[in-house]
Amino acid sequence: MAARGARRLLGSLWIALLLGQPDPAGAAARSSSQSPAGSTVRTFTPFYFLVEPVDTLSVRGAFIILNCSAYCEPSPKIEWKKDGTFLNLVSDDRRQLLPDGSLLINSVVHSKHNKPDEGYYQCVATVESLGTIVSRTAKLTVAGLPRFTSQPESTSVYRGNSIILNCEVNADLVPFVKWEQDRQPLFLDDRIFTLPSGALIISNVTDGDGGLYRCVIESGGSPKYSDEAELKVLPDPESPLNLVFLRQPSSLTKVTGQSAVFPCVTAGFPTPVVRWMKNEEELTIEGSEKILLLAGGSLEIIDITEDDAGTYACIVDNGNETIEAQADLTVQAPPEFLKQPDNIYAHESMDIVFECEVTGKPTPTVKWIKNGDMVIPSDYFKIVKEHNLQVLGLVKSDEGFYQCIAENDVGNAQAGAQLIILEHDVAIPTLPPTSLTSATTDHLAPATTGPLPSAPRDVVASLVSTRFIKLTWRTPASDPHGDNLTYTVFYTKEGINRERVENTSHPGEMQVTIQNLMPETVYVFRVVAQNKHGPGESSVPLKVATQPEVQLPGPAPNIRAYANSPTSITVTWDTPLSGNGEIQNYKLYYMEKGTDNEQDVDVGGHSYTINGLKKYTEYSFRVVAYNKHGPGVSTQDVVVQTLSDVPSAAPQNLSLEVRNSKSIMIHWQPPPAGTHNGQITGYKIRYRKASRKSEVTESIGGTQLFQLIEGLERGTEYSFRVAALTSNGTGPATDWISAETFESDLDETRVPEVPSSLHVRPLVTSIVVSWTPPENQNIVVRGYAIGYGIGSPHAQTIKVDYKQRYYTIENLDPSSHYVITLKAFNNVGEGIPLYESAVTRPHTVPDPSPMMPPVGVQASILSHDTIRITWADNSLPKNQKITDARYYTVRWKTNIPANTKYKTANTTTLSYLVTSLKPNTLYEFSVMVTKGRRSSTWSMTAHGTTFELVPTSPPKDVTVVSKEGKPRTIIVNWQPPSEANGKITGYIIYYSTDVNAEIHDWVIEPVVGNRLTHQIQELTLDTPYYFKIQARNSKGMGPMSEAVQFRTPKALGSSGKGSRPLDIGPDYKPPMSGSNSPHGSPTSPLDSNMLLVIIVSVGVITIVIVVIVAVFCTRRTTSHQKKKRAACKSVNGSHKYKGNSKDVKPPDLWIHHERLELKPIDKSPDPNPIMTDTPIPRNSQDITPVDNSMDSNIHQRRNSYRGHESEDSMSTLAGRRGMRPKMMMPFDSQPPQPVISAHPIHSLDNPHHHFHSGSLASPTRSYLHHQVNPWPIGTSMSHSDRANSTESVRNTPSTDTMPASSSQTCCADHQEPESATASYLANAQEEDSGQSLPTAHVRPSHPLKSFAVPAVPPTSSTYDPALPSTPLLTQQASNHPVHSVKTASIGTLGRTRPPMPVVVPSAPDVQETTRMLEDSERESNYEPDELTKEMAHLEGLMKDLNAITTA
Repeated sequence: MAARGARRLLGSLWIALLLGQPDPAGAAARSSSQSPAGSTVRTFTPFYFLVEPVDTLSVRGAFIILNCSAYCEPSPKIEWKKDGTFLNLVSDDRRQLLPDGSLLINSVVHSKHNKPDEGYYQCVATVESLGTIVSRTAKLTVAGLPRFTSQPESTSVYRGNSIILNCEVNADLVPFVKWEQDRQPLFLDDRIFTLPSGALIISNVTDGDGGLYRCVIESGGSPKYSDEAELKVLPDPESPLNLVFLRQPSSLTKVTGQSAVFPCVTAGFPTPVVRWMKNEEELTIEGSEKILLLAGGSLEIIDITEDDAGTYACIVDNGNETIEAQADLTVQAPPEFLKQPDNIYAHESMDIVFECEVTGKPTPTVKWIKNGDMVIPSDYFKIVKEHNLQVLGLVKSDEGFYQCIAENDVGNAQAGAQLIILEHDVAIPTLPPTSLTSATTDHLAPATTGPLPSAPRDVVASLVSTRFIKLTWRTPASDPHGDNLTYTVFYTKEGINRERVENTSHPGEMQVTIQNLMPETVYVFRVVAQNKHGPGESSVPLKVATQPEVQLPGPAPNIRAYANSPTSITVTWDTPLSGNGEIQNYKLYYMEKGTDNEQDVDVGGHSYTINGLKKYTEYSFRVVAYNKHGPGVSTQDVVVQTLSDVPSAAPQNLSLEVRNSKSIMIHWQPPPAGTHNGQITGYKIRYRKASRKSEVTESIGGTQLFQLIEGLERGTEYSFRVAALTSNGTGPATDWISAETFESDLDETRVPEVPSSLHVRPLVTSIVVSWTPPENQNIVVRGYAIGYGIGSPHAQTIKVDYKQRYYTIENLDPSSHYVITLKAFNNVGEGIPLYESAVTRPHTVPDPSPMMPPVGVQASILSHDTIRITWADNSLPKNQKITDARYYTVRWKTNIPANTKYKTANTTTLSYLVTSLKPNTLYEFSVMVTKGRRSSTWSMTAHGTTFELVPTSPPKDVTVVSKEGKPRTIIVNWQPPSEANGKITGYIIYYSTDVNAEIHDWVIEPVVGNRLTHQIQELTLDTPYYFKIQARNSKGMGPMSEAVQFRTPKALGSSGKGSRPLDIGPDYKPPMSGSNSPHGSPTSPLDSNMLLVIIVSVGVITIVIVVIVAVFCTRRTTSHQKKKRAACKSVNGSHKYKGNSKDVKPPDLWIHHERLELKPIDKSPDPNPIMTDTPIPRNSQDITPVDNSMDSNIHQRRNSYRGHESEDSMSTLAGRRGMRPKMMMPFDSQPPQPVISAHPIHSLDNPHHHFHSGSLASPTRSYLHHQVNPWPIGTSMSHSDRANSTESVRNTPSTDTMPASSSQTCCADHQEPESATASYLANAQEEDSGQSLPTAHVRPSHPLKSFAVPAVPPTSSTYDPALPSTPLLTQQASNHPVHSVKTASIGTLGRTRPPMPVVVPSAPDVQETTRMLEDSERESNYEPDELTKEMAHLEGLMKDLNAITTA
């Protein structure tokens, strides 16, 4: 907000500068204090969260930090809420507030019945006397105890097939699951990977994959290991095997940004091929960075978006048969703001609206918070347009911070704004924002000092109805006429201090009608008059009661409601007995019993069925009838309950307890609340022997939460599951869990005896413990407790199952003395311990020696997305032939320091083709070799940059704004394409007044280089234009942007439709006059004086140099040279002095070197019969006059270029510019050839002095010029000049209004121009290579009247047809009214375009040129004494200039 205020201040300063105010600072000061009393406008205070808490997963015993930081001056106070209640952190020894506001929780507590740390947390920031804001809510989840729901089982697999090993745990434990092979960590890659459930998939199985597998949960504390499963690898089968699914894809629900894996694991022989389809269309996986096909056929989708939702089908085919499975992907999106609320200034009694637009899936719900408290809708706080908050009749206490909170199932977000209520004598400092209603905008007029009106007289209610009141009054006594007074009516309900406001529609009006009132209600009204100085006194309050409403409908009789199903209820009613007119519709209100969230629906008939209700839940219903006067009387509430249904969830926490050899006790908890869907009438227990083909036995019990199953067999494993029952049926059952009965009925009245033996086998970092059970087998043993530690067995304790006979204690220190104890336990307690000690072995076992990394890694670029990586392996024989089972891993990433994520691929050859790369991107590659368990380090990196590709996206954020003060000039801004695929070398702007016109009919504006802004001048006022932009790199043109419409303003000072005011940043400096356009711009007197001083200084220096050169030349000239010089001077000035030679005065020797331009003209690489190059003459003798035949040839060539078009057939855009030259510039990248040409300065008398002459000395094949600054080499163009040096070629004014002038300068010696030309050429080449001026620009000169130095015309030369040229002479407007037209076309746009006309003035006829030469020789001979007079004239001129500067 501070930056926005600074921009407003700079904007006011700039406007003051443009209007020529002498004291802009004073204007800015006045704008900040606009009331007579000098009250200042309070500014909005930046108050927002720098960091908000995020959802966190933790484990028991860990410490976590929930981050939160808020910014404000002064610093805010931070507090925390958990589940909506403030935490008392002062007396809490586990939770504490960090200095930055974050919450630290030490040693997270989590157990089966005590979960104090799990829940929803919210950060609350408060600044006294300012307000309160709340953060988004973050969920803290604590992973439960490590427990396996399924464990891996031993199996076998054929070589080359795929296998899946199950290890399923709770969802919150999945991040902590790892796999081991032969008790060593398993290295995962594209062939071996885990599913999100924790299961392990091995595809393309090799012999090395055989072994013992187990999964481990490392969630803090001791790791939890699963059972070990042996995987045997079988040789290839001799006969085909049927295709079967080992794991099919299952439907998923994911949040945007997450990844999804659809498993599709099959077995069969021959090895099958897997392909995927989405929504019955083939899924393109190759080359996609978003969709990956994992080894074995599973599909992974990265960075999910809503477009990825759909049905995915996995189709498996091995040539003999095909099988298929499919699953759905549902994508959800957290809330995201499309429009956030804006800060608002307002006065008391105003109505305001905070706007808030959100999107998300599911559709988010929106609630509003004011200073940390929920906003409850009422008569004055209303939710409008679904999400916006409307506050009616503001009072001072409404001030503060308002936040829009959006929530859905997958997330929540908040955005806030501040409301400041100003005193009535302080004007709102900005224009009326959209958040103010139309009834309150009159408060925004600034007040000035002066007499205020008195109170309006005789305020009466002339018309009182049930829902509106009309007030009338007389003018105040202080202003009997009152023609210029406006009136404001304040009103409120009696007893309510919150006033509403209504304004009169125009000055002088003395009545107003207040609408939307309540019947039979007393309102208090007062009226205030306002003049240009501000509001005056208030009238005496007037109390008026509205009429009772007797025309509204009565209650609808016979309202009845009955349940149709578990989720729907039908409500019926009859027509009201007292309808008071035609009933238009009914509104049915309903809400869940026990809640306050009432919903409604409009109904046209006398019944309605509401669907989507909760099962077995009570709802209340009422009906209100509406007629043309409004809502009638509501019916009484009727309550009905939806029907019951089967439970929608299984019972929880199922556990088994083996009592003896024939009975097992089962315990469980009811299904979660809200899923019963009725009264639980009992539970169904199903059990069976663990063998798969055994029969299932059912047992239905009551509502108790336990059941003893008796009559079981000894030493047999049984599986159990439980389901809840209602009167409608059986709900879903739990998963099967198993327990084994005892071999015999054992004694559990005492603790077990000591184990009969204990053996330990120490290794380097582990000890293998084995034991035998107690000798007395008649006492129940439910498990064994193993304690161990260095010197003491009480440091760590591990409990194992009673069937286990060995255990490996891992993660021990080498060469350390450990004491180990073993105790058997049952439900009574632990038995007598058995002790043993062991010393771990020293760490002397050498690791397998690493392999040598590959060498000579090279990256060969093949295309824009493919690079071949090759390398050599020194551990191979000289022929580099691979004979063993080694493989190579190639990794690569973009060469960006922030990017640390590698992609990898395996190969068994010494090269690899990396595809799907990004164009024009530098990648780094490295390789490692793996052989069995041995691997090398990564090789040295190789780098390669992919080739460029044409841009695949258009320029972004194209905006068009009108240039301030120049309604016919617009500025086009844009951003580079998001997919430039190379260095942008230029842009092409297309614009037209017809958006449906063919693209070759649009006007083209080329922009060279990577500039992101361009000016277009001389547009037609009040005309809609459409703009498109196309980017180009070395590979070609990209796609065009969407058309952007812009209407030019109607007149000077107005802005075009759709344009926005220029946002003047704090670093913006106003440009100097004439530095940004030919028109110049107003500036301050100080800047004008400084500019005048600079120009006069440059002029004085130039005059001195010219005088010295003139004196030097005078001494060396002969009479013949004098004649030539006189002829040279008279080329352009003879018509002024002809017949008046006696009054001839020496011409002004002011040399306009600022008009010189170096023009690099690109030459075509191939000859073109139509477009020929123009040789550039070195001196005046190289200029060939054009005879009549040449002139006729030019006309013929022009007609042939234009084809069948007539000379008058010009587009509407060309027509609005008259005969201004239009040139189309090719963009082919050719080396520039600099050419020197001098441009004449038009005097101030010329009505077109605002424009500068375009470059008419252009060849018939024209290229876009880099016009180089012709100042000496030591003088460089400033940055601001470069930034503003944008000038379109077609902006040259019509040549028929220009005075005749020569583009050649005269010199006394013929050798000097040649050397000067060479030096300029060298300078041009230097500057052209070092700068990137996109378009040509000529500095406009200071508007001082001066004369150009005339040029010497050629006297005798012949025209050489082998070297076609264009004479560098401009024609006089009166001689040739019909211009010669040449054309050039752009051949790089991918299609044939009709050539656009290029207007080039013709040279004078030979006869006229000869006559001009004769006149100049006869009239322009100066002698030395005339030169002395000329010097005296120059001295007088310098005195005049000094007088101007000192004034």
